[in-house]
Amino acid sequence: MNLEYFLDKEKGKQVVLVQGLGFVGSVMSLVVANALKGDYAVIGVDQDTDAGRKTVDLLNSGTFPIVADDPKIKEYFDAACKRGNFFATVDPVAYTAADIIIVDINLDVRKTSDDAYALTDYSVNLNPFIAAMKTIGNHCKPDALVLVETTVPPGTCRNIVAPTIKAALEERGLPVDQIRIGHSYERVMPGPDYVDSIQNYYRVYSGIDEASADAVEAFLKTIIRVDEYPLTRLGNTNATEMAKVLENSYRAMNIAFAVEWSRMAEEAGVDLYEIVHAIRHRPTHKNLMLPGIGVGGYCLTKDPLLASWARTNLIGGKERLAQSEKAVSINDQMPRYAYEFLEKRYSKPLEDVKILLLGVSYRGDVGDTRFSPVEFFCRCLLHAKAAISTHDPYVPVWSELDIRPHQQLSEALRDQPDIAVISAGHRIYGKEETIDALLECKPMWIYDTIGLLSIKQINKLQQKHKVIILGRGDL
Repeated sequence: MNLEYFLDKEKGKQVVLVQGLGFVGSVMSLVVANALKGDYAVIGVDQDTDAGRKTVDLLNSGTFPIVADDPKIKEYFDAACKRGNFFATVDPVAYTAADIIIVDINLDVRKTSDDAYALTDYSVNLNPFIAAMKTIGNHCKPDALVLVETTVPPGTCRNIVAPTIKAALEERGLPVDQIRIGHSYERVMPGPDYVDSIQNYYRVYSGIDEASADAVEAFLKTIIRVDEYPLTRLGNTNATEMAKVLENSYRAMNIAFAVEWSRMAEEAGVDLYEIVHAIRHRPTHKNLMLPGIGVGGYCLTKDPLLASWARTNLIGGKERLAQSEKAVSINDQMPRYAYEFLEKRYSKPLEDVKILLLGVSYRGDVGDTRFSPVEFFCRCLLHAKAAISTHDPYVPVWSELDIRPHQQLSEALRDQPDIAVISAGHRIYGKEETIDALLECKPMWIYDTIGLLSIKQINKLQQKHKVIILGRGDL
């Protein structure tokens, strides 16, 4: 089936185009194709690159390209395939048919760090994003709704998106007063609640004018259960753009705050997990963070920097957000400390020591290795010339390090590692069958970097193995 055939087959329906078929756009496409209200023809558009064409081919052949522990993904994808109302392409001609265009593309921050991963500088390159907006303007209908879900520096929709699209429309000899542009940031959480984080979650939205905001609201009401999760309209796009980076900056700073307390807990010989859980009984402190191997993924590692950059480059402020930038730097160094914690406690140099990493993704129960803290931790181990093996049921290829993790735990344990590191929060590692499998191995060290193991499991494992926990004094 080609694009022309798809559009002819779906004639009469509103066409929703999703720009970008990554971790957000691919699942957003499924949610729209299975809209609660309304019957849409959905087109997913990716870049005309090897990776983009591969994604498009997989989707059109009935294979969803992302592995995650959410049964709704398969359910929604199968339903869309059965309806035939979803098509993927790299052809920009698709924009000409779209009534609604949802922007779900990357906007990256390039960081410069020293050898200890301390942040020294960073830059924001808007050129790829601007090029994507020009593509929209060069092909879209003059009255289309452009809904930006990408996390962007505050001021982007007003100062970049709208002028870029309107300039392209003007060059085409089309009116510029009919286009509607809005912003509603995604809160997508890959994992077991992947689909629900889009469809069953609170949304904040805005528009560059009232007509745009009204159009965004009308569309969102067709795909989100607004009876249970009401929408929140903010006054302008600067506000919603700021809301997203403020959310993630707050979380990043909360994590950075926990880092120094983790070090103190280790020095004092106490269990910070136990302390935090006790404090969390107080309603005002339920979101106090726990220690861990580090911060990863696409949001917390960069969003505070986007906000700081926007302040001086788009908003007109004279100073950057110093505390937010420092939080990112502290969090970036967490994997190095996790390595040093192990190095100091192990009885001999790590050279040629067989170390098994249990999990390489940045988050539990999803195969997303973008900016995973496990990568930096692993690089430290490789620098020490340790013999590394990996296991991750969600990651067939760890592209950042060109490693193919074991998919079966039994295979990963067959080499009898000297150290097993719980480095990602996959639920499989907390199951009793995993504990039993570890107990069948020769005596080794088990290093829990994320506090996954319960006290009962720790005690059970200690009958045979040495167990150390990041953020705790010696057991």
